[in-house]
Amino acid sequence: MRRAVAILLVVASSLVAGAAPARDQDQAGGDGQWTMPGKDYAATRYSGLSGITAANVGQLRPVWSFSTGVLGGHEGQPLVVNNTMYVVTPYPNVLYAFDLAQEGYPLRWKYRPDVNPASVGIACCDAINRGAFYADGKIVYNLLDGHTVAVDAATGREIWKTQIADLSQGETTPMAPFVVADRVFVGPSGGEFGIHGWLKALDLKTGRLVWTAYNEGPDSEVLARPGTFKTFYDQGSELGLTSWPAEAWKRAGVPVWGWLSYDPALDLVYFGTGNAAPYNPEQRPGDNKWASSVLARRPKDGALVWAYQFTPHENWDFDANAEMILADLTIGGRRRHVLVHFDKNGFAYTIDRASGEVLVAEPFTVVTWATRVDRATGRPVVDSTKLTGASRGNIQHICPSLEGGKSPASPASYSPRSGLFYVSTNNLCMNYQASRVTHIRGTPFIGATTPYQPGPGGHMGAFIAWDAATGRKVWEIREKYPVWSGSVATAGDVVFYGTLDSWFKAADARSGKVLWKFKVGSGVVGAPITYTGPDGKQYVAVYAGIGGDWFLLSGDVRSDDPADVRPPADFAPDLARHTSQGGIVWVFGR
Repeated sequence: MRRAVAILLVVASSLVAGAAPARDQDQAGGDGQWTMPGKDYAATRYSGLSGITAANVGQLRPVWSFSTGVLGGHEGQPLVVNNTMYVVTPYPNVLYAFDLAQEGYPLRWKYRPDVNPASVGIACCDAINRGAFYADGKIVYNLLDGHTVAVDAATGREIWKTQIADLSQGETTPMAPFVVADRVFVGPSGGEFGIHGWLKALDLKTGRLVWTAYNEGPDSEVLARPGTFKTFYDQGSELGLTSWPAEAWKRAGVPVWGWLSYDPALDLVYFGTGNAAPYNPEQRPGDNKWASSVLARRPKDGALVWAYQFTPHENWDFDANAEMILADLTIGGRRRHVLVHFDKNGFAYTIDRASGEVLVAEPFTVVTWATRVDRATGRPVVDSTKLTGASRGNIQHICPSLEGGKSPASPASYSPRSGLFYVSTNNLCMNYQASRVTHIRGTPFIGATTPYQPGPGGHMGAFIAWDAATGRKVWEIREKYPVWSGSVATAGDVVFYGTLDSWFKAADARSGKVLWKFKVGSGVVGAPITYTGPDGKQYVAVYAGIGGDWFLLSGDVRSDDPADVRPPADFAPDLARHTSQGGIVWVFGR
């Protein structure tokens, strides 16, 4: 068997005389011991750096680039810890460590894990990876084949490796882990295979499994305990069991493959859950809790404190795995501790993060499946003509499509300076024809055909600024194609994002004016970061490498395989004219 290999290229310290550690990275935690994808536990993706401003962002130029050697969807983001940049590739999930203190950013080491190639054929939507987390001297990340690894950040030596998921069930693990104190939180993809969705906690030091909490099923498995669990809108016990037909919860999907956040004052970890299985909702009558929901758990023991379901009896593959951004906002004249979530279903939610009460819920893109969210009940008011099911035939013009009004893979950012949230959105609609399916372990459990069409307005995406206190759009930049990148907001009042047709852009955070752009060679489906280099200057980094759903939909973007001449999707017939597959790390500076 091939072993994991760490190739040590530089053994000296990454600090050189006169060089200070890189600081205030887009992901850096407050004490320097934790560096995470969302910048902080609130998942704001906001950097306090102000060296790049609206006045000088036009001077940005590429100062370094690196080919990862892997063609595929480069989701996630680099990590910068002191003077080292860490990069994780799609399958086979190679981890690179670059020395930012040396000319040319030479490679310090790379870690090549042993990843089961069978995972590539099981992964739903490309063999992507959403990144790593730095904690206590370790780089912790997931491998596609259901393992979590911890690697020594200084040497690249593997410290521990734990199997968390089961490929034979259809579970893969492309999500970025999340660490609170001595707990590493991980979850699976596999909603399309009818898995039994879960969140697990590992011990940071050893990788030992500490607890498992399921997202559906009996209270004993969901860890919904009397006296601890209380929802704002629902009453009673066994909600994750009685809202499913008998035994259906055991193959219900409800995965956890997105982003997590944490409120240390409340001691709650927040995360979203994915779609219910199968896609034919007539096979699973009921609300199907807690699919397409936000759950709040205690990190120490996994106890469920509250939950809220965005899309009860989810009919349209509206996963709720997108980030839960924590902020303090004034709503109705009162300062509230909230979480803000842009759901696949097209509504933006502002929720009291202590109780789960919905304070604001308004559409941020075109929505036809529901007319509004009823604040009294917390439930969407559904247009009955848009309900799906095998007996209902082909339902037309459902907006948004199952790609979502916003993809959960495209994390938004929040600037406390402007008070605005910056969001990559899609303007796609779909038809939906469900069919009855039978569950066979480890095979797709879907049952729907869902062709897309562009939404109204002549554009398929936009990058927007959103006021979550009032539920209104402040500005938008319309894009020809869906916008699938994450974003980063800065104290220089500049926000960065990328496009599927391979532009990396900077916009004025207050007005939405595009100030700068650069063609990076492949579509951007990752999230940018910004950091201070050893020279004291601010830099911006991003991956270029189209993938995820867009590898499947854009057609002929792979040139290394003569047999890969897939036609593009009808709604975007020319996307492949603007991008090919890639795997490039870009760094920009002034």
